Amino acid sequence: MTQENTKPNHLIQEKSPYLLQHAYNPVDWYPWGQEAFDRAKAEDKPIFLSIGYSTCHWCHVMAHESFEDEEVAALLNKDFISIKLDKEERPDIDHIYMTVCQALTGHGGWPLTIIMTPDQKPFFAATYLPKRSRNQMLGMMELVPSVAKMWKEDRERILHSSEDITNMLRNAMDQREEHIQPEQRLFGTGYLQFKKQFDSEYGGFGEAPKFPSPHNLLFLLRYAVEYEEKDALSMVEKTLESMFRGGIYDHIGGGFSRYSTDKTWLVPHFEKMLYDNALLALTYAEAYQLTNNKMYEKVVRETLQYIMAEMTDENGGFYCAQDADSEGEEGKFYVFTPQEVLSVLGEKEGTWFNEHYGITEHGNFEGKSIPNLIDTDSILTQEVLSKQLRAKLYEYRKNRMSLHKDDKILTSWNALMIVAFLKAHQVFADEEYLRVAQKAYEFIGQQLRDESGRLYIRYRDGHRQGLANLEDYAYLIWAEVTFYEATFEPAYLIQAVQDTEQMIDLFWDEEHGGFFYYGSDADALLLRPKEVYDGAMPSGNSVAAYVLAKLTKLTRKESLEKVMARQFAFVAGEIKEYPSAYAFSLCALMLTLLKNQEMVCVLKDSVDFDELHQLVRKFYLPNTSVVAIAEHLRDGLAIAAPYTKEYKMAVTESEIYICEGVSCHPPIYGMDALLKQLQDEEPHMK
Repeated sequence: MTQENTKPNHLIQEKSPYLLQHAYNPVDWYPWGQEAFDRAKAEDKPIFLSIGYSTCHWCHVMAHESFEDEEVAALLNKDFISIKLDKEERPDIDHIYMTVCQALTGHGGWPLTIIMTPDQKPFFAATYLPKRSRNQMLGMMELVPSVAKMWKEDRERILHSSEDITNMLRNAMDQREEHIQPEQRLFGTGYLQFKKQFDSEYGGFGEAPKFPSPHNLLFLLRYAVEYEEKDALSMVEKTLESMFRGGIYDHIGGGFSRYSTDKTWLVPHFEKMLYDNALLALTYAEAYQLTNNKMYEKVVRETLQYIMAEMTDENGGFYCAQDADSEGEEGKFYVFTPQEVLSVLGEKEGTWFNEHYGITEHGNFEGKSIPNLIDTDSILTQEVLSKQLRAKLYEYRKNRMSLHKDDKILTSWNALMIVAFLKAHQVFADEEYLRVAQKAYEFIGQQLRDESGRLYIRYRDGHRQGLANLEDYAYLIWAEVTFYEATFEPAYLIQAVQDTEQMIDLFWDEEHGGFFYYGSDADALLLRPKEVYDGAMPSGNSVAAYVLAKLTKLTRKESLEKVMARQFAFVAGEIKEYPSAYAFSLCALMLTLLKNQEMVCVLKDSVDFDELHQLVRKFYLPNTSVVAIAEHLRDGLAIAAPYTKEYKMAVTESEIYICEGVSCHPPIYGMDALLKQLQDEEPHMK
């Protein structure tokens, strides 16, 4: 009973691509807001909340089966007030109700289905639901009238259940407030947990489905170096190579899909997310810096080229995602038959390509083939030829069919991609990457800040919306710190400190420590959680700990150091039982708990300033902080890091002051001495 609906619902004025996808559903959707809650109270109806995002395959399936269906819509419109929410626009709301779903059902995902009272207290949670019940899965046609009947006839039971669920979540949050002194043993425990989960045959951790979780690899890289543990590096390298070989990596267009449905990394869930590609580009770049493996450079460059070609707004911002579905079929855009390849490349080169990339008559995905290198002996064989042929197939694929793109621009995800471009600039000395990062950063400053400096979550179609959450601030400060490390321009350090102070003002829990998910100036929700667990992305609290540690080293500001110490104690209390689930928190703790260096380089001229850039990019030294003092930098540094005023300018040779822990060494002189120092510190694992 799906019919084309010509009358829009209340979503028609929204900017979110996901909400606009549902603007002509027969379901009378409202966006999240007071109007919907007031109507629910006035009409004494429960709320049906559906959360998803525009490139989500199963969101599309549920929309087609149920939300475009007149029968389902009639039931919802009669007895419920229905709210549609884009999880990427309101991650704070999504986080709360995803926690509910995981607590009630033991799992989560999108689409997320919540039924709640008009005062936002949930009493039912699920993910995808079919139209009608099947295979022990409750259907919408059975669920909706059943809940409506219970709401009318057994209201007290529902209200009691919603109160119990809310109190359970509040109690769980209260019980988590434990602070301990962080210790190095957390690193070893985390490493052993990863080692136990590691798939030695195909890389990655655990069984299918497999998620890239790049922050796990970032921790293992650091662990390998700090503890000279070659097995940790082997786990990283096996995983990076296996992901590249598999179909999760787009061998035609570059970039990674969100996760693999199988343990070999062959069949992905085909949607491409900005944050995955940012974190993976960063990880491959760091791995290249440590190992000089050319395959890692190839992956970084192809991934960033994909971002520049397909995911970048003309004004510099980065788009959110590309869809898994084309013409109603998952993955159709990405797969080939041997005949297609031969028709584009010709008999000789097409045959070589099919053999090299595993494109066969029987296929590896629903009768067609996902290009992959899983069974190819040498992955960089005939790379020049391969690049030419892939370019031809890229143009063919692009013209073959369309692919939906979510063109929202999110502060947090853009900040992650800026970090990736900056790291690639540092590692490969590519000025284009710096220009792309600067343009994206300027976009955020112009379009996603207000006059007071307050950040916002998203921009689209000329409008910004949503007060930024902790992740937005923490990730952007990470980008600003990385800008400083890449350029030594004090303006980035000044802005990082200002944003950190605003982050503390808006999100810091002065009583218990840790940062709340959403700000003190935002509308109150059912709960005000603190997230530490590192899921698909590092949590706001783990990145906040990381940037506090970085800025404390670079600026030596006591006010930041005090917050950092409390944040580390809060984080350590959260992660002590299972530290491998908090890999980026471990990266943050390493910045102070393990051997690390602070270098203050007083540079005599522009030649040494340029040479300093060249030197620091060559070495993988994640726990080393470098401050550059030159004549043209002094005024800005005096604001960002007042202690630098104590250093007199070098006259005959550049002077490098090195401190480790709480002790400082005598200065060394000249760039040759610095080179030797960096060589001595470099891990011998290549």
